[in-house]
Amino acid sequence: MLLVIDMGNTQIKTAVFEQNTLLKKEIIAYEDWQISLKKVIKKFSEISILVVASVGKLEKIDFLTLDSGLNVYFITRDSKFPFNNLYASPSTLGIDRMILASGAVLQFPKKNRLVIDAGTCITYDFIDSNDNYLGGAISPGIRLRYESLHNYTAKLPLLKKEKPIEIVGNSTLQSIHSGVINGVSFEIEGFINSVLNKNDNFIIILTGGDAVFLAERLKNTIFANPNFLLESLNQTFQYNNND
Repeated sequence: MLLVIDMGNTQIKTAVFEQNTLLKKEIIAYEDWQISLKKVIKKFSEISILVVASVGKLEKIDFLTLDSGLNVYFITRDSKFPFNNLYASPSTLGIDRMILASGAVLQFPKKNRLVIDAGTCITYDFIDSNDNYLGGAISPGIRLRYESLHNYTAKLPLLKKEKPIEIVGNSTLQSIHSGVINGVSFEIEGFINSVLNKNDNFIIILTGGDAVFLAERLKNTIFANPNFLLESLNQTFQYNNND
């Protein structure tokens, strides 16, 4: 049994796996991450391995104090991945995007894959049917768009995400909701259509904290899985340890 840990920009996502079966998922804050992880480890006493991916806030040494009996395995750029990385600046490619690409290749062999991660940022990652990672795009996520409208204008309020009633908002609040939510939806649809026009045999994977919220608004056929990063982290670990 292992515990996979995704150290993101704003929060920590964890999942307990028995082989490829997800037993427990939990989102914890950075403020009390050690206490929260110790509770999970205590509850699932059969956990013997921690698999960690971090954007850089915490290092491997930070996890060694949790339990001396645990093996801590960090997925880094030096780990083995099941794709050819053709990114022009591979040293700047986020480890989360690499793990998503890895999961797409392992779960959907011999297909063109587009992974869309709708979180703090919206990232797009394209891996072709020959397992070449070609790159993608990065744009602000839903929360960042709401915050930007509030922080960089004099009077616009800070709103929480909400489905717009109509495409044409009849108030300032509805105009903001329409601009943010429809803007994100149109962006995603446009990106999907642009790659579909040039490629066939395609799988589109939508994940991240806003995946479920956005899935019902998108017209294209997609595979929506908010747990895809955690599953991919588990599969990438298995890929590195199956030789």
